Amino acid sequence: MSQLTQQRAHEIIQSMGERKIVILGDVMLDEFVWGDVTRISPEAPVPVVDIRRESIHLGGAANVLANAVALGAQTCVIGVVGNDVAGERLRKRLEAASPLQKDEYLIVDGERPSTTKTRIIAHSQLVVRADRELRTPVNGSVEERIIASLKQTVQDADALVVSDYDKGVVTPHILEEILSLAYERMPVLIDPKIRNFPHYHPASLITPNHHEALRMTNLDEDSDEGLHRAARLIRERLRCDAVLITRGDRGIMLVEGDGDPVFVGTTAREVYDVTGAGDTVIATLATALSAGATMLEAATLANHAAGVVVGKVGTATIGSAELLATFAFDS
Repeated sequence: MSQLTQQRAHEIIQSMGERKIVILGDVMLDEFVWGDVTRISPEAPVPVVDIRRESIHLGGAANVLANAVALGAQTCVIGVVGNDVAGERLRKRLEAASPLQKDEYLIVDGERPSTTKTRIIAHSQLVVRADRELRTPVNGSVEERIIASLKQTVQDADALVVSDYDKGVVTPHILEEILSLAYERMPVLIDPKIRNFPHYHPASLITPNHHEALRMTNLDEDSDEGLHRAARLIRERLRCDAVLITRGDRGIMLVEGDGDPVFVGTTAREVYDVTGAGDTVIATLATALSAGATMLEAATLANHAAGVVVGKVGTATIGSAELLATFAFDS
């Protein structure tokens, strides 16, 4: 039995369309090259992929936007792109995806490339991934433009998401300027990375995966008790309201306040590709919390959403009707 009935899920999902979500983070372009392998290269013991088709998707913080939009929320993302073809593709796709997305929200930095991940897939399996990126933190003038855009957009927002992929867009200075301002007004959710860990406060919810949670706390016991200990340490150090740890095929663990951990088992029937699943989780959490869900209700919705997208190949999203359908057998 789910912690959430279909009726209550319907109420929350129906309210998502009235909410505005602001996202700060590393926008990326996900390129997928699809093909078949029929032989090994004579030049080296590697497969030769006969390319059949290519596709391009929003990735990173841009994929968080795509997921929030798919759930009906009004959304914009503040990030950085290079002065290149990938940056222009990102700009056009984001503006097409969300009416709230404005040209000035993607700051152009001519000294860095737009982060691009190219995946070559054969027979539904990843063969290799090639990345174009620069992880150096953005400079002062770019930081100030990001802060200015954030201060403008959070004025009438219902939730703020920090989607930190450690590509240089999320900096301690930006977090210091924005988190306190936003936290007084709305839920603040952070998908963290270790480099900025000490600076993620104040926040409503931190969402590391189990590997990140252990590394952030210098622990190594990947068990229920070990992760509970990690969650308590994260809460103590960051003074956040709650910690949600994603655990792959073991579902999620939510620690809210000083309460006991709550475990929500995975709903995935088959796992084909975990690409972007974390983006789906935090987008669903943010839209649900902004719509009035409790932490546990939001976590349950996010777990159901992730269970669907991991059954799809490539960067994927889930719509509100598809999410609600996962509760069809609950009462």
